[in-house]
Amino acid sequence: MPEVTPELIKELRDKTGAGMIQCRRALTEAAGDLDKAVTLLRKAGQKILDEKAGRAATQGHIGCYVHQNGAIAVLLEMSCETDFVAKTEKFRDFARNIAMQVAAMKPKWVSRQQVPPEVLEKEIDIYRAEVPPGRPPAVAEKIVQGKVEKFYGEACLLDQVYVKDEAGRATVKDLLASLAAEMKENIGIRRFVRFQVGE
Repeated sequence: MPEVTPELIKELRDKTGAGMIQCRRALTEAAGDLDKAVTLLRKAGQKILDEKAGRAATQGHIGCYVHQNGAIAVLLEMSCETDFVAKTEKFRDFARNIAMQVAAMKPKWVSRQQVPPEVLEKEIDIYRAEVPPGRPPAVAEKIVQGKVEKFYGEACLLDQVYVKDEAGRATVKDLLASLAAEMKENIGIRRFVRFQVGE
């Protein structure tokens, strides 16, 4: 079994933003495999997020980002349970980074639950029409489902791949789960508004 070195722990911390103890545990459980440790941390974060989802998150912070040329600006509301967490630098930096994500990737909704049913139905109709004729119904449905997932990955903030993740695997939802696990609170993104000159 590979040794869990401080350098490996630091690399995992840099990749995930998780605490040192969490990183050490994940690396030990993953036998030193960095990718497995990342997966373990994401699963643990999602589990904590699910457990805390019912708790009231009445505190928070408005993150903002203005692009260098001043032509794009984003305001984003993040929620948490306590004022203490809302005032932490980590929470505020996260809000700003996600506001930057909104500026760059132009999502329309926070989550897939916010997509209006009529919009989704219209997209599904388009995808069904694009399926080549003669495909078996099961195959056609898989093609449509794949396109629906791609639609969510572009239109819904939580489903988008985080732009600063070099590996291109972590979604905004994954990062939110990691932050919730680290802060031990129910943390969420309530809403955002994106302004662009000329739109």
